Amino acid sequence: MARPRKRRRVCGLPEVSRFGPLDAPLGVSDNVIMTVDEFETIRLIDLESLTQEECAEQMNIARSTVQGIYVDARRKLAEALVNGKVLSIEGGTFLLCDGSGIGCGSGCRYRHGRGQGRGRGRGVQ
Repeated sequence: MARPRKRRRVCGLPEVSRFGPLDAPLGVSDNVIMTVDEFETIRLIDLESLTQEECAEQMNIARSTVQGIYVDARRKLAEALVNGKVLSIEGGTFLLCDGSGIGCGSGCRYRHGRGQGRGRGRGVQ
């Protein structure tokens, strides 16, 4: 029996969850799916300039797990950009930050005033 996946702490859902070429038809099936936790690693490491260790602490997971998530996220991002595919952000195993700042690190959107205030919970795989 496989070990259950640990829910990764995420400090807000993306405001826009679909990206792609401007001329892409709406019903395109050749798209790339990035999970919310993959999006969060890109946000924390590339936008907030956190180290992988700091990102791991923020998301409440191991650094080696962050490294794997980050590699997958960057591969998906590159595939969408290079091949002109639509990138959708959805799903994953995560726990949404409640905005209290308790247990959150320096990369929390609420500390920077950018949180969406959507509450806790949610997480689909």
